[in-house]
Amino acid sequence: MRILQLIDSLDAGGAERMAVNYANALQKEISFSALCTTRKEGQLKELLYPEVGYIFLDKKKTLDFKAIFKLRSYVKKNRIEFVHAHSSSFFTAVLLKFSYPKIKIVWHDHFGARYLQPKNKNLSLKFCSLFFAKVLTINFENKKWLEDVLLTKEIEYFPNFIAFENDSTSFTKLKGESGKRIVFLANLKNPKNHLQFLKSFQKSEAVSENWSLHLVGKDYEDEYSKEIKEYIAKHSLEENVFIYGSCTDTFAILSQADIGVLCSTYEGFPVTLLEYGYANLAVLSTNVGFCSTVIEDEKNGLLFSPTNELEIIYKLNKLLVNSEDIITTFARNLNQTVKEHYTDKSVLQHYLNWLIVNWKK
Repeated sequence: MRILQLIDSLDAGGAERMAVNYANALQKEISFSALCTTRKEGQLKELLYPEVGYIFLDKKKTLDFKAIFKLRSYVKKNRIEFVHAHSSSFFTAVLLKFSYPKIKIVWHDHFGARYLQPKNKNLSLKFCSLFFAKVLTINFENKKWLEDVLLTKEIEYFPNFIAFENDSTSFTKLKGESGKRIVFLANLKNPKNHLQFLKSFQKSEAVSENWSLHLVGKDYEDEYSKEIKEYIAKHSLEENVFIYGSCTDTFAILSQADIGVLCSTYEGFPVTLLEYGYANLAVLSTNVGFCSTVIEDEKNGLLFSPTNELEIIYKLNKLLVNSEDIITTFARNLNQTVKEHYTDKSVLQHYLNWLIVNWKK
């Protein structure tokens, strides 16, 4: 079996990380695993295993025939049978199929709030779905929406999974006191809700107990970012809140922290929670999307409503004050959950079993 992962960029993000994870994990299981990025390379490129095939199209516009024929040539040369298209790259996959009908397209929808979109305003996606062999989605609300809208017969929920084996060789050193670090792993943009958590952090016992908050993710230097920085300055939090920008050494960063936070107003299936669990962090998570399936409140973490500041403060204080036992318990329980259900081995067997059925058709 020979499979190509297709993604529009390799900037740090959930869909991009999953494309890399699939390419790396499949390399051990099939004859040929490759990844193609269509529009932009990025820092996640360095996480690809050297054994994984790689091609960059440098696509400049929606209908870039030079890029499509470059991809066609690569697919034909390497006898690729399946193109696993992540997120918005499905359009490139369909254009490829027009010129090379032999390939089968698997579309992987990573948009957590897909089910909130109007069903009658997705005509281009509906048309393209005629050419999908299968659709994978990251939560059950999206699965129902896609079944109602798309023309693809086979639509299935697949959990995300993690893979840290090829983590970056760089090393980001976190500031703050060891044993009292909270990490917030998310790009600085909506719907990640950084400012709401920052306000809760400032009003909790965190500062008086000398805890520090570490914001790790791409800084777009926009109004969203400006509000965060202004709040830090206004409340004199420079010794407690630190912004690092985008980093690829995720596991090295998490190994220095004690608590992992997610505060989004909507999510699909956040890989971040799996990374926190794998790294043995206690987790304080928003209760949206698939988060409550991974995090069982009061057992392997704490859940909160992302717009309820008092609840966030209460749950955060529960972890911060006299916290050693509860942090250890939550971290251990979540680590067990992740290793049992959300590693490459537990997900890929099901994935490959389905592909084998289609491969033989």
